[in-house]
Parts: sequence; structure tokens; C-alpha cells
Amino acid sequence: MTRKTIPTEQEQIQEFNWFGKDRELKVGVIGCGARAHLALNAEKVDPNAHLVAVCEPHRLAEKRIQTRLKRQAIDHPLSDIELTATKSDDAAPIYHCETLPELIASGIDVAFVLSPDDTHAEITCELLQQKIPVYLEKPLAITMEGANAVLTTAYETKTPLYVGHNMRHMQVVRQMREEIRKGTIGEVKAVWCRHFVGAGGDFYFKDWHAQREHVNSLLLQKAAHDIDVIHWLTGQHSTEVVAMGGQTLYHQVKDRARHEDELMWDWYSNDNWPPLNQTGLNPQMDVEDLSMMLMKLTGGVFASYQQCHYTPDYWRNYTVIGTEGRMENFGDTQGGVIKIWRHRMGYQAEGDLEIPIVGDEGGHSDADLLTVKEFLEFVRTGKACDTNPVSAWHAVAAGIGATNSIRHGSTPQTWDQLPAAYLTYFDKYTNQ
Repeated sequence: MTRKTIPTEQEQIQEFNWFGKDRELKVGVIGCGARAHLALNAEKVDPNAHLVAVCEPHRLAEKRIQTRLKRQAIDHPLSDIELTATKSDDAAPIYHCETLPELIASGIDVAFVLSPDDTHAEITCELLQQKIPVYLEKPLAITMEGANAVLTTAYETKTPLYVGHNMRHMQVVRQMREEIRKGTIGEVKAVWCRHFVGAGGDFYFKDWHAQREHVNSLLLQKAAHDIDVIHWLTGQHSTEVVAMGGQTLYHQVKDRARHEDELMWDWYSNDNWPPLNQTGLNPQMDVEDLSMMLMKLTGGVFASYQQCHYTPDYWRNYTVIGTEGRMENFGDTQGGVIKIWRHRMGYQAEGDLEIPIVGDEGGHSDADLLTVKEFLEFVRTGKACDTNPVSAWHAVAAGIGATNSIRHGSTPQTWDQLPAAYLTYFDKYTNQ
């Protein structure tokens, strides 16, 4: 198969201009599960990007392609003539294959890796080795070996890699970061995050998410978001962590079932309450449902993250303490508010400054659209991104460290840092 001409390393570092603004892009998707719909955003934000192929080995793949991607699966790649004839059709047929080599051979230009977490590293490395730019759903990987392999492959092949830490595009995070950058609360000294995962029993304890072999820990699948936010808000990253946690509730639920042919939205319901009344939990469940971690960051900031998977409410709360004030969000989507206190007092419910959270009516889904737009602009024009693979690596490193701490008597954990050459390379396509 003939691949596109690859620019020199120097050209890529300077521009990453592989495709240009107007070229037709053939988009491939790996994994047609609960997050597959994210790839549909490619056609929403880029009129010249087209979903042409999906790799999904599940026996119900064709049904999932129809329900998740709204497409009819066919057994052969679309010809250029067929693609031209159907590109304006929202329900255009899409090539379905079961293996990654088949997907690569179909001639895709870019790929969305939306498969289970334990497959991220191997799949992404193979795509990068084939010079195919990748949008990788977070987490980067579930082991340090996997995370290191992905960054090394991206560095050595000079192939664009984008990790979908979409919370950097959520307005609550961007608005809080803007206040920090303006100096509204002075120099940041501490960040505390409380993560109330009200749908945890449905989303993470009934399918593969409940098994260490597939996720390692929910401090990767879930907390990687918030660890990355803490790092971005402070402009620092974790170098040492300690944590506690365990199976505190869901292990008591006796009703178990396998859901190989279902996806999380098939059983999700707010009526699944209280948590001990849950049914159909994964028989092989072995991840923690309550976790609490402490982090020491590079610039002297201290941070904490707490995660509970059986709260009645579902949102995350950040408290940021600086030398001249304190900031906290109440709600994390449109309709919520960021409150800032800047004088001494007792309890005061009203902030000295209150900033409405605007522009996130759809929460993660709004941010998904923006990350896909950023990815496609990046691979087309080299436009700098608000995230980079190094940031994703730092989030995974802290999450893995905290997991190891929990499972080894709450011992403090540190880890080796990345080579300086990697930092220099990936910083070249990141907004500073």
C-alpha cells in the first residue's frame, strides 16, 4: 500500500503540516463501544473529514455500528468514487473490519482509538508506526510501560498524537484557570478535588471497567481527567503521591451478571438506587470504589483528589487556595457558578466574586466536539493544542502511582521522569 509522503523531522517539528486545510481526510475508528459516537464529531467540525472505516471485533459489531455511528456496515473499503458519492450522506455506509491490519490497509489518514483502556498502547503504537496520526481517548495507557511506549513511538516516528483530555475544553476548568492566570487569588498553593461519581455503579462496575486487567484502576479511567486538570490549573505536575482506598460497598452486592453484548447506556438509570440495591455487577469486579490520593507537585503546590462511586449526585468540585483568596466551583456545567472569596470572614455562602459557568450545557459532549476540532486542525495545519502527550503521561503516572500506593499499604510513590528530549519535542505543538 502506498502511503503519503512523510515530511522531514525538522519540517514536522516546525509545522506538522501533513494534510493542509482542504484535503479530504479518511477517518478510521477503532472500537465501536460507548465512546464511539465521539468520532462522529469529525464530520461535524470538518466538512472534508469522513468516517470511512471502523475496526470492531465484537460479534454484534454491525448492530453497534448502526446504533452508535448511525451507519450501515459493509465488507469492503469505499472507493474514492463511492466516497465522493456518499460524503454528504449522514448515513453513508462504512467499511467494517475485525483487525487493525485490515483497517490500516484500507488507507485511512487518521484514526480515533476508542477501544478499552488496556488496548490503547498497543493499538496506538502500531498506528503511529504506520505514520497514521492518532486521536487517543484517555487514559494514555494503563501501565507505565505502555505509556512510555506510546510516547517513545510518537517521538521516534514524528507522527502526531493527540490524547483526548477533553476537560481542558470544559468551561468550568477554563474559567477557573483564567482567574488563576489573572492572579485573582494570588499564587496557588493547594488544589482539592472531590469527585462525586453518582453513576459509578452503572458506568464502572458492570462491565470491563470493573476489572484491573482492563483499567488497572479507576484512578486512570476516571481520575486521569481530574489529575490533568489539577496539573493544568497549576502549571505543574505530580512527582510524588500517596493514597488510600478500597472496595467499600459494591463488593457487598450479590447480584452479578455478564454484559458482553451490552454497553453502559443499556442498563443506566437514575432509578438504580440506593447503591446496595444494584443488580448485575461484574462477577470479576476487583477495582476500588472509593479512593483518596495526595499529590506533591513540581512547583511546591500540594493537591488532593477524592473519588467515590456511590454518591447520589454526579459532579466534581475543585477548591483552589492561593495566597490572596480561595476559589471553588458549585456545579461543573452551564448553570453552575464559580465563587471566589478574597477577604477574611467566618462562613459566607456568597462569594466576593461569583462567575456563572457558561457554554457547557452538554458537559463532556461539548468538550468532545472541541477536542476533535482541535485534533483535526492540528493534523491539518500544525495549530498548537491545549493539551499534549506529555501532560497525558503525567496524569497516568500520578494515577498509577496512587494505585500502587493503595495496593501496597499507602506507601509514598515516585517514578522516573521523561527524557528532556521528549519534553522539548512535544512542547513544540502545545499552547504555552
